[in-house]
Amino acid sequence: MKIIKSFIICFVFIFTSANASSVIASIGNTPITDTDITSRAQLMEKQGQSPTDNRRVALQNIIDDNIKLNYAQTLKIVPTDTEIKKQLGDMNLGELTSVQKAMAQMAVSASIAWQMVIARTIVPTIDIDEDAIKTEKKDLEAVHGLPLEMTMLNLIDIPENIAKKLTKPTDCNNAIKIANDLGGNPQKIIVKEYELSKDVLERVAGLDTMTWSKWSNNSVFLICDKNKTDEYGDLDNIIKQNAMYKKAMFIADQQLKQLRRKAVIVVNDKRYKL
Repeated sequence: MKIIKSFIICFVFIFTSANASSVIASIGNTPITDTDITSRAQLMEKQGQSPTDNRRVALQNIIDDNIKLNYAQTLKIVPTDTEIKKQLGDMNLGELTSVQKAMAQMAVSASIAWQMVIARTIVPTIDIDEDAIKTEKKDLEAVHGLPLEMTMLNLIDIPENIAKKLTKPTDCNNAIKIANDLGGNPQKIIVKEYELSKDVLERVAGLDTMTWSKWSNNSVFLICDKNKTDEYGDLDNIIKQNAMYKKAMFIADQQLKQLRRKAVIVVNDKRYKL
């Protein structure tokens, strides 16, 4: 009987020690095990995320999920099972182990909860002025182009010394005449700005009408006219929403950093130093 009792005590000690050694970190009273980190890293790979330090990133993500969920709960914000199930289905992660499933559910719950926190507590405090909208529109134009229908002239195979002789036209027909008189072969096209290739867009974005672009690659562009398309009607609202979203996400990121500093986080393995 003593032998059996001693064996049980020894087994409990070994099991407890092994279990304790697998706890890589903790946040508050919540342990984070090596298995948790492995499962989260595997989920990241399923989503096409494979940073070189993926296990450290996985640990940071688990910690952030706990912080987000705890903070949301203080505001009585709890995602519903329906919301969580729907988003998990949309992610199409395939077959998951029990630990992977738990990690995925936590990640989705934290994401939904955090978005709700932002929508309820941050977005209502944001005021976007006209300067911010103009800046956002300028950035959009430079990167993607605006929903404007443009009448353009393109002069190709034109030497730089000839391009320098191009004078400011009064209208599109006058621009064609100027180009022809200099021996150019202007091509007139009608295109939506966001349909332009990136290299062309970079040259004409922000270019005033009836102004020749700078000579480059033996070509010059001129915008004769810009007309708003039907899509342009909601552009200001879309731009305002984008500007609000960017500002809200910046504030949310700063808030998350503050919550991290307040959280009791213990990392037991030096390899996972945050």
